[in-house]
Amino acid sequence: MAAPAAGSTADWAGTIQSAIDTASRRGGEVVQLAAGTYPLSKPLVLRSGVTLKGAGAATRLKAGPQFLTRKGPFGGHPLITTNGATKVTISDLTADQSGNTLNGNTPNRLNEYLIDVRYSTNAVVQRITTVNPFTYSIAVVASTDFCVRYNTTSVATNGKYDQLDGIHILDSSFGVVQGNTVDQGSGTDGDDGLVAHSMGEPIHDVAYLDNTVRGGRHGSAMQIAVADAGAYNLTIAGNRFWGSTGGLVTGYYGGTGPVTNVSVRDNTFTDIPGPSVDIYGAISGIVLSGNTAVRSGAFQVVSGFGTRIDVWGNSY
Repeated sequence: MAAPAAGSTADWAGTIQSAIDTASRRGGEVVQLAAGTYPLSKPLVLRSGVTLKGAGAATRLKAGPQFLTRKGPFGGHPLITTNGATKVTISDLTADQSGNTLNGNTPNRLNEYLIDVRYSTNAVVQRITTVNPFTYSIAVVASTDFCVRYNTTSVATNGKYDQLDGIHILDSSFGVVQGNTVDQGSGTDGDDGLVAHSMGEPIHDVAYLDNTVRGGRHGSAMQIAVADAGAYNLTIAGNRFWGSTGGLVTGYYGGTGPVTNVSVRDNTFTDIPGPSVDIYGAISGIVLSGNTAVRSGAFQVVSGFGTRIDVWGNSY
């Protein structure tokens, strides 16, 4: 697709959406965007079999002045949503929600997210840079067989928003979150860096590997957040958590579901004044090993009915 003219404010939502729809009807193709800034007046909906690919960070999809007048399928304001599509990829571009210039505090702000993978299978989000969010930066909701890798998130606003998580995995399973750089702490509005979250369904069989993460003022580097559904078979390994109020924590929202079979190993916690690890509640099968705390708090694991908690080989 030809690049926009420099400084153009023309709306590209219809043109890009038409290319996505055509590519899906043809059985699945790549929609290639050249470098440049593409203002959008409404969310883009990715279709099955389609790869939406830019030329790197210089390809910028940007919420335009009229963006908040149009809603996504679930009443929010995602920049890109998969909305039930299968075998999709979003890659190599900057996603700018314009939360620094738009007032994103709408009633349905948290219904959908900046990059919104939802009700999908075989979805990949890679090498995306998210900027100026007014909701979670990258979210995977009620999806399976996903990969979120080598992305960069940031929050730079101050006093405008809350609940600005970085990469938030909700009610999803069989996925990998790997090699991302998550920084929710550049401004004061950021919340948790990484989240494993269950509400109606458990989150399970998800690996968080080799990420570099700073949580924001309102949250921790990573949270396992559960209601009654709980979480199981999580691997959290090789990550660098730094500069956050808390390290890896559990949180309970509307329920006390079990957290079982979680391996936390070979992570580094640096400059975290609260606990490096604070896992508590209805937990079992927790393995905490080979982690290092540098100028950071303790490793705390407290079980409600745990059958196996292994804590060894950690250092301060």
